[in-house]
Amino acid sequence: MNFIILIAAAFIQSITCQRAPTISHISQNQIKDIGGTVELQCSVQYGQEYPVLWMKIDQQTGDQTPLAAKTSLIIRDSRFALRFDTATATYTLQIKDIQDIDAAFYECQVLLSSTNRIRRRVELQVRRAPFISDNSTRNAQVTEGQPVTLECYASGYPVPKISWRRENNAILPTGGSIYRGNVLKIPAVQKEDRGTYYCVADNSVGRGTRRNINIEVEFAPIITVSRPKEGQALQFDAELKCRVEGYPKPIVTWLKNGAELSNNQHYIISPFTTDDEYTDATLRIVTVEERQYGEYVCRANNKLGSSEAKIELYETIIPVCPPACGQVMYGTGVITVSSAPLIAFVLILAAL
Repeated sequence: MNFIILIAAAFIQSITCQRAPTISHISQNQIKDIGGTVELQCSVQYGQEYPVLWMKIDQQTGDQTPLAAKTSLIIRDSRFALRFDTATATYTLQIKDIQDIDAAFYECQVLLSSTNRIRRRVELQVRRAPFISDNSTRNAQVTEGQPVTLECYASGYPVPKISWRRENNAILPTGGSIYRGNVLKIPAVQKEDRGTYYCVADNSVGRGTRRNINIEVEFAPIITVSRPKEGQALQFDAELKCRVEGYPKPIVTWLKNGAELSNNQHYIISPFTTDDEYTDATLRIVTVEERQYGEYVCRANNKLGSSEAKIELYETIIPVCPPACGQVMYGTGVITVSSAPLIAFVLILAAL
């Protein structure tokens, strides 16, 4: 009887002394470049009788993808390989030609039962060049005096840093030539703030990236004239010019004695030459007559308002070159006006 008890006690002791599986080692978190290779190791003690799995876990969604079971790969991807070292009971998962999609948690699991398992995980982070997100500002159109907010966000690893610049390193509305941060706020935009802004994302991987953001500022027309008085002799062409600033692009008209002028045998209104900021308007008065002397008005209109400037055309004895260069005095023979008005005038008098 005592013998039987001793045998039972030994059996119970052998069961209680059997050690449970444990994961004794897992690789540290890894940071790798795209195109590189990584090896993830998981060592399991006392786990010979238990299934050992490698799982890939999406960092955003938590979705799990089985990669390997015991010593066999499950995933059909030539970039993945699995080795097992019997001496150390180490399962090594190798990933070659690393891609963006490989950034994830990799979990080593020992299945004890259908409801119980041991888990240890390692994170693989992949260095990625910055990419500016679609929720960043592309362009902005705002009325002068109103606030405007420019936003720029970028993905990549390490997390990119965002900075702002203006075209030709012009001073930013916030002051200085560089502003750092995802959001650039202009409390009350001015017409001088219009133009191209650069959102620059950099994380020291590759050359960085940038997005051009154009700010269009709507403002009422502003007219400037370089010479408020222009002179010309009778029977010679005269030119009046005004420069217009405004957005949306203003409509420019010329007026004389309150009446709008149009193209005819007496007046030529030039096509407007427009660049990013200005519209130049020219009124050519053909073969000036006495009645055409006087005050002319250059007027500009857009949806935000209107502006006008006055230019006086007065009579001179000597033809002004330009615009009279190369012209002749009608009815007095073929006498050409040169860039020396005084000589031309003498020649005209001699021909009378």
